[in-house]
Amino acid sequence: MSSSFDLDTQSAELTVKKTDAFKASVGQPKRSNSPFSSKRWRRDLIALIIFTGPAILWYLFFMVGPFASMFYYSTLNWGSLLAPKYFDGLHNYTYMFNDPTFYIALRNTAVHIGVTIPILIPISFLLGYYLSLRPPGYQFLNVVCFTPTLMSAVAATMLFIGIYAPNGIINALLNAVHLQALTHLWNADTSTALGSIIGINLWGGIGFCAVVFAARLSGISSELYEAAQIDGATHWEKIRFIAFPMARDFVGVMTMLQFLGLLLGSAQTVLLLTKGGPGTSSTTISFLLYNEAFVSSHLGYSQAIGTFLFFVSVLGMLLIRSLFRPAY
Repeated sequence: MSSSFDLDTQSAELTVKKTDAFKASVGQPKRSNSPFSSKRWRRDLIALIIFTGPAILWYLFFMVGPFASMFYYSTLNWGSLLAPKYFDGLHNYTYMFNDPTFYIALRNTAVHIGVTIPILIPISFLLGYYLSLRPPGYQFLNVVCFTPTLMSAVAATMLFIGIYAPNGIINALLNAVHLQALTHLWNADTSTALGSIIGINLWGGIGFCAVVFAARLSGISSELYEAAQIDGATHWEKIRFIAFPMARDFVGVMTMLQFLGLLLGSAQTVLLLTKGGPGTSSTTISFLLYNEAFVSSHLGYSQAIGTFLFFVSVLGMLLIRSLFRPAY
């Protein structure tokens, strides 16, 4: 009897303990495991704002802001910097697409890019492949190839003014081989002025791109080349089936950079060498933008040209990216 009573007492105490534990668990709110309700998340958010805020503000003020201003100024009738500004709608764009000089500059830009890049990229890639093999004296060759990049645009232009002069190197070589009929005032002839600008771009671009390509191709394992050589592959086959496929995306990046440099930065070389002449034979879109903004004092019209250049550059980058997208 006493044993039965003790069992009943223990059972009752166990039931009371379970009931108290259940009430305690129900009455006490559960702690949320969500990171959005914790103090740590708030601290992380504050840290994120502190560390990324300056970069975002810099991007907005110095990248997005100027682009937005360019679109806005392109709708204004605005002469010089101190002249009054008037909203003119799309008149600058209408004038641009009816301006004969704009189409001449557009054609010259297309020729400039269409001739330079197909020559520059393949030659620099082949030269970069050769340098990546580390032939005797490759370090000296790297320095020689990179030297034009170290020269200022003014110094490089003065060098080529001497080369293109009537008694310069090109005409002297032509006279030496009795080809006097081919001598020209290379940068002052309507048929060769644009070609003289292309020559400077090739001289300055091939060496730089070759050194960059060599750095990329040096990362390819030599075992791949050795295996291909055992199978009887020539250097051309190594380039075609090993080097180019493995550096395809990098070639696309370099092509994109050269495209943007020629499209947006040709004004510097044109201004120093030919000033867009003779006539408009070497006027490019970027030089036309400079000329309209700072020489003719048509700031609103120049910003319309700048807007056109912006969209052309975006379309060009998308096209180049699609062409050089890796096949794997």
